[in-house]
Amino acid sequence: MLSPERLALPDYEYLAQRHVLTYMEDAVCQLLENKEDISQYGIARFFTEYFNSVCQGTHILFREFSFIQATPHNRASFLRAFWRCFRTVGKNGDLLTMREYHCLLQLLCPDFPLELTQKAARIVLMDDAMDCLMSFADFLFAFQIQFYYSEFLESVAAIYQDLLAGKNPNTVIVPTSSSGQHRQRPTLGEASMLEGVEASLFYQCLENLCDRHKYSCPPPALVKEVLSNVQRLTFYGFLVALSKHHGINQALGALPDKGDLMHDPAMDEELERLLVQIPGLVNSATANPEASCLPSRTPPRVGSPWRPLHHARKIDAESDGSTEETDESET
Repeated sequence: MLSPERLALPDYEYLAQRHVLTYMEDAVCQLLENKEDISQYGIARFFTEYFNSVCQGTHILFREFSFIQATPHNRASFLRAFWRCFRTVGKNGDLLTMREYHCLLQLLCPDFPLELTQKAARIVLMDDAMDCLMSFADFLFAFQIQFYYSEFLESVAAIYQDLLAGKNPNTVIVPTSSSGQHRQRPTLGEASMLEGVEASLFYQCLENLCDRHKYSCPPPALVKEVLSNVQRLTFYGFLVALSKHHGINQALGALPDKGDLMHDPAMDEELERLLVQIPGLVNSATANPEASCLPSRTPPRVGSPWRPLHHARKIDAESDGSTEETDESET
């Protein structure tokens, strides 16, 4: 049965909203790049595997950043993959630096930009130095806001700067996603000196902005709820409120609630199934039950069960130095 949303939209609008053309173009490009390998099991099977992986959200693994950020579904899938792959960091209670979290992000996306990781860390650290330690949960929810709504936040930063400068909010010029990336966010010194901006005036500007960013901004009603609780706020205070808002996390739908962040029964079951297949691992644990009860901070590396057929390509063994940074963090 077709959903009410599907019935209410013309075909071309529905396809555009779901970014079907983006996935078709990507599938064809991969087909052409790997046509010799794909010819062994057929084009029909390739397209089946490809779109199954899109539905499951595993199509973004080890892909370039330009593809990962190309659609809202890709961004949500990347957030979910990052959480599922590295939630043991939170389980173990480890605290990591911004650089270490960036190394984890690069394991899933080798060219992930450092700037985005820095901006996410700034939401958590505020006035603290960028090399301070952060919990997995704090970084993850800040990263979710910064990554998923990156273009929206660039425009919000521009509006905030204009309000600090005393400009008329009715004449604020909102930059596009490309031009907005070159505008610097307000510094913490400026925000502290002026104690932020008036919340009601800030919301009037953001309300128009949300209309322009229909697929990449938090629900306007939830933004209004965040701003209605205070009279004045700073830019980073606004970002912190967004990252901690339960309703915004639910609306985005990529991550579980904070209380359930360390629980993923489906992944645990899959890992147990894979660990059983490793020769000698189960026997050694059975022979030494005391050792099996000890907490392990370095679980066995297991090949990802998610990687679909269309990702079967050679991986360049060279790195950009992120391994060196990880090694330094372990010493």
